[in-house]
Amino acid sequence: MDNEKKILIVDDEASMRRNIVDLLSMKGYSLLEAKTGEEAIDMIENTTLDILILDINLPNMSGLEVLKLTKNNYPELPCIMLTAYGTSEKAIEAMKLGAFDYMEKPFELEEFIMIIERALKHSELLKELKQLRYKVSSSKSEEGSKIISKNSKMQEIFKTIGRISATDASVLIQGESGTGKELIADAIQRHSHLTDKPYVKINCGALSESLLESEIFGHEKGSFSGAESQRKGLFELANEGTVFLDEVNSMPPSLQVRLLRIIQGQSFFRVGGTTPLKVNVRIIAATNKDIEDEVKAGRFREDLYYRLNVARINIPPLRDRPDDIHVLIDYFFQKYSPTQKLILQEDSLQNILDYHWPGNVRELENTIHRASIMTTDNIIRIDKLPHETNRRTNLNATLQSYLNDKYSFKSIIADIEKKLLTEALKINNYNQSKTADCLKMNRRLLYSKVNEHSIIIK
Repeated sequence: MDNEKKILIVDDEASMRRNIVDLLSMKGYSLLEAKTGEEAIDMIENTTLDILILDINLPNMSGLEVLKLTKNNYPELPCIMLTAYGTSEKAIEAMKLGAFDYMEKPFELEEFIMIIERALKHSELLKELKQLRYKVSSSKSEEGSKIISKNSKMQEIFKTIGRISATDASVLIQGESGTGKELIADAIQRHSHLTDKPYVKINCGALSESLLESEIFGHEKGSFSGAESQRKGLFELANEGTVFLDEVNSMPPSLQVRLLRIIQGQSFFRVGGTTPLKVNVRIIAATNKDIEDEVKAGRFREDLYYRLNVARINIPPLRDRPDDIHVLIDYFFQKYSPTQKLILQEDSLQNILDYHWPGNVRELENTIHRASIMTTDNIIRIDKLPHETNRRTNLNATLQSYLNDKYSFKSIIADIEKKLLTEALKINNYNQSKTADCLKMNRRLLYSKVNEHSIIIK
């Protein structure tokens, strides 16, 4: 390892600085320390550094302020941010300001070393190619709904939000209903340079084709029965800002054509209009279905898909990130009962963890909200949760039924196997490839079992 590489560690906690120094000194780096933002700025200006390791939470001058000054004056210096648990919004802001990466405390040592090595290679590449980096100005943080997660896949999404927020690229967000697609879109807009510009949301699946057309593009007086006056459409109202198209996969084919023309030509006609209207908007679209499958099936235009899919975010369902459930429960308790200290009964927690949450975070939020309202003694019990979450009770009853009816072991296993496969296929919209991946089984084995149990694929 090149022992000439200089790394500055900025953290107001002496123990944290010492831990990092002990770890990196074994790798042969030259290490410097600062406990405040002011000290860090002085060292950065008077020392040639290869990496800056910077805590977001510092006294007086925050880590984000230090990062902003550093990236303005030394854009090629890789900055690795250290964040406290649950500071996802700040981490997004840091990525937008140009941070190379961030890590939540406490962090895995191997991952930390890997990020350091990647940052060094990145720095060397920048110096070798003499690449210019653009600068991104800070936009103020806004109160609102937060994205709560400690899951590693979601952390990568936060990083992606930080990177794409600074651009005008179209964004396509894909995820099941209830996973938080609108929250992701809000975060992108909130951290973009268009944060103070119009932000219009359109639910493409909530209106009929004619009403949706009028809502999006507006109409001229007399263009149809009931059009008694001219009306501006939502795209027109969003000019110079951002449009969020939710459930864009539900957009009728005729409107898909018009949307494509807007993206390509930055102009459109009101319903019944003859004069083209110029518009400049950033588009963020969301789909609750596999958009590639929709394209293959001919329900979504391929050319429009490519126009929207410039930047892509795939949100994992809640069942694939069970490590988020405890965090979300605590957040929803605080959100809906800030003055109460609610306690979740152990059996209730286990049932929540066992449930597959087809409605994702939205369903979990509704469940916790309802339970917090129903409790009379601050204890959330299993009988206060929706019936469908009571998986353990249902399972016990099913097993007892098998035993009472004296089923053979072989027939019990076959019946459970069939029910499991049927439920998994249903969850995955009867896509056998996805079902096999979900169950971590060979696809040929799945096809064989489907035939064996005479399961009907819808």
